[in-house]
Amino acid sequence: MLSVEDARERMLSGLPLVEIERITLDRCLGRVPASFCVTAAIDVPPFANSAMDGFAVRAADLPGEPFIVGEVAAGAGSLPTVEPGTTVRIMTGAPMPPGADTVVPIEAATELGVRVRLPDAPIGEFVRAAGHDTRVGDAVELPAASLGPAAIAVLASLGIGEVEVRRRPVVAILSTGDELVVPGEPLGPGQIYDANSVSLAAAVVEAGGEPRRQAIATDDAALIEQSLREGSQGSDLLVVSGGVSVGRHDHVRAAIEALGELGFWRIAVQPGKPLAFGRVGGRPVIGLPGNPVSALVTFELFVRPMLRVMQGLLGDGRARVVACATERMAKDGDRRAYLRVRLTASEDGYRAEPAGGQQSSQLRPLAAANALLIVPEGVAAAERGHRYEAIVLGALA
Repeated sequence: MLSVEDARERMLSGLPLVEIERITLDRCLGRVPASFCVTAAIDVPPFANSAMDGFAVRAADLPGEPFIVGEVAAGAGSLPTVEPGTTVRIMTGAPMPPGADTVVPIEAATELGVRVRLPDAPIGEFVRAAGHDTRVGDAVELPAASLGPAAIAVLASLGIGEVEVRRRPVVAILSTGDELVVPGEPLGPGQIYDANSVSLAAAVVEAGGEPRRQAIATDDAALIEQSLREGSQGSDLLVVSGGVSVGRHDHVRAAIEALGELGFWRIAVQPGKPLAFGRVGGRPVIGLPGNPVSALVTFELFVRPMLRVMQGLLGDGRARVVACATERMAKDGDRRAYLRVRLTASEDGYRAEPAGGQQSSQLRPLAAANALLIVPEGVAAAERGHRYEAIVLGALA
């Protein structure tokens, strides 16, 4: 059996970057920019402006009772000049009028008809200087991640309306098994609903890809070969669930070998030991276990990093913390386990309690978990009171 690290290294090696496309800024959420650095073409803000509603004044006239000689609102183009002994009413975001160097908030002012009593204030108080956020020519570094609201706001503030981003990797998804039925259809004897294709499609979207679900393939060697051949056309990656073990009706490994090349198929991981990787039609293909828990956990460990590499990102993009196990959780001693847990904060760090049963047939505990507790090879359990690394999947309590 391969280690998790060896398997991941082989899967990630030689993966090509997907192409670049240009899209409008309002479509950029969750997309990965082709470059994480842009050069500012303007100052941000482009002019000095007020940080408060109040009065624009010369600091040299404070404290005092200057005459009110005008008003400036946000977006104003024509500005009155603030001469000695005068002031201008100003709104938040409005450009500073010539002559003024300070803003006194309206809450600190007392209006006296055509005059206003203003207290003392340091020069530059409540004034946002031109370029105080970004200077023209600055190299603006974006986070090495998919674009979020704040990064999009930065691009918008620079006047950028279109962005070059990596195309979403297209992932063909194939579920295999005689027993599978599309959710919503009636079940027959010995049948179960196909949870894998819909959940893996959701995981692909979460990782920044574009899923293309194929029709369920029964355990027929010729049909699986045909489905793999079709899935390799127009996709960047094929993900297959089921049929990767050694049973008489497991045909995925043989189909990969028949159509292309098979790299390996067993990994020292729990859940998810039977796992295939190879190429079909020049496209990488990964065969995940048919069990929905194993399929989702192995997707997290191997497919998610593949999709990120194709978009120019590193790692899996997940936060990691150290957590203390609240009780003993048994595991296979020969394999590294990824146990489904709920992390909660305590005075001495995070605590990890089982989200439910740890059998690979129990899907609900995975849905209830917000982390995977990593318990290494060579031990038979996560021991109560011991600390382990955890991969954070959801919001922490």
